[in-house]
Amino acid sequence: MQTNFANTQVIRKSVVETAGGVVSSQHARASRTGADVLAAGGDAIDAAIATAFALGVVEPWMSGPGGGGAMVIWRSKEQRAYALNFGMESPAALDPADYPLTGQGRVSDLFPWPAVKDDRNVVGATAVAIPGMVAGMGAAHDRFATMGWGDLLQPAIDMATEGPLIDWFSALLTASSARLIARDPDLAAIFLEDGTWPRMAAWTATGQQRLNMSGMADSLRRLAQAGARDFYEGALARSVVDDIRGKGGCLSLEDMAGYKARFFEPLTIGRGAVQYHLLPGLTAGPTFAHYMNGLPQGRPDTPQIAAALKAAYDHRIATMGHDGETHDSPSCTSHFSVVDRQGNMVAVTQTLLSIFGARTLSQSTGIPMNNGIMWFDPEPGKPNSLAAGKPCLMNICPAIAITPEGGFALGASGGRKIMGAVAQLATYLTDHGMTIEEAFHAPRLDLSGDTLVANAALSEETLERLSMDHSVQTRPFEAYPFAWACPSGVMRRNGVNSGCTEVMSPWADTALESQSASVR
Repeated sequence: MQTNFANTQVIRKSVVETAGGVVSSQHARASRTGADVLAAGGDAIDAAIATAFALGVVEPWMSGPGGGGAMVIWRSKEQRAYALNFGMESPAALDPADYPLTGQGRVSDLFPWPAVKDDRNVVGATAVAIPGMVAGMGAAHDRFATMGWGDLLQPAIDMATEGPLIDWFSALLTASSARLIARDPDLAAIFLEDGTWPRMAAWTATGQQRLNMSGMADSLRRLAQAGARDFYEGALARSVVDDIRGKGGCLSLEDMAGYKARFFEPLTIGRGAVQYHLLPGLTAGPTFAHYMNGLPQGRPDTPQIAAALKAAYDHRIATMGHDGETHDSPSCTSHFSVVDRQGNMVAVTQTLLSIFGARTLSQSTGIPMNNGIMWFDPEPGKPNSLAAGKPCLMNICPAIAITPEGGFALGASGGRKIMGAVAQLATYLTDHGMTIEEAFHAPRLDLSGDTLVANAALSEETLERLSMDHSVQTRPFEAYPFAWACPSGVMRRNGVNSGCTEVMSPWADTALESQSASVR
């Protein structure tokens, strides 16, 4: 594959081991927020809640209160895992007849669905599903948190009040969706200059520009004071519903009031001495389990990993319906992982689905909204067909592994590429005995589509063996787009913690409790 970029450039991320807690996320400021909470005496759940809301401010196109997700939790003292699903659901008043097929082509965004008139399942208020992120964080707080709800939201409030910094990477991501952002003047007012161009710093600028997130700051203040259920039953719920209905959606107060995040027994599988705890149900957890169950014992090589991934994806499509994105479409998801000094771990994936979600702002709250309706197949009679009051099928795969030495928490963003990335990293960390630094720097492959996309850093012999059974495309390490998802993970080994993030992501980083300003 041709590339414009240097072949001699080397990019690495260093890993530091520590007895204290560690947070790995897709944004350095969010990771530092979580580490500060750990340094202030919070545990992994406290850090996760603070990190989640911080990510909704600094990466507002990826996740936030207008989206959903899920988490897997490990409580060290109990030696028990929990799965918490706060995925989005379709509104009760949704009528599939309002999403007629055009009979021409495919959807313009992530999924290979038949095209719907006006892309109304993809863009705009008609694409908005019931959001679950706030309910999920509220449920985790009610059950496990040791710090006050308002205290955990305060860092996000401060960041939203200040406004996230604009840099070349934020401008790149905004440019990728500028045409669709411009369709909603309220959203465009935040992210676009003159309603058209991405807000960005000049090439030689020395000053700093920021996004105006004052609306979200006000909403987070209200949420901190009134509690999580205000988003579903109080003033915030009324504002969100009025905004979405005013823009043509069918979200109702009854939808919001009826929404609850749910704890489940995790899907647990064993492989040798390792126990994996995964999300059950309409997620990539069962697909991960299928991969692990089909993987040869010992130290599987890359072609064997590829064969197990292919079988797992084929099984998912056959049993859950086709949920696959195209390789070049940017998904809108964020993952982070936390481990504290006691060995508690959390793996959280949260999303708006597409980048900038429905490209629709709840203007009264300053919150970008999801386009979860696109998760459904608009063609009737399929396993994942569009219907009212139905949970969305998600590709997310937060995972926690418990090993004799300790364990690790992993996950990724990247749509259908997520499971393959998490599965390969888990294989590297267990069967291959790698450190977390070695695993994250190792080349990966993706088999979520018809073509196997292999990292060009793989050996010629390996690429030749892969080409015997697959149509292979090679790509180099690159900062955009992420060909093999964008993972974040933490590891605990014999009482020592560490973490790493996607090597090519300029924003993703790991933060240590011991490096927090509050302990210096």
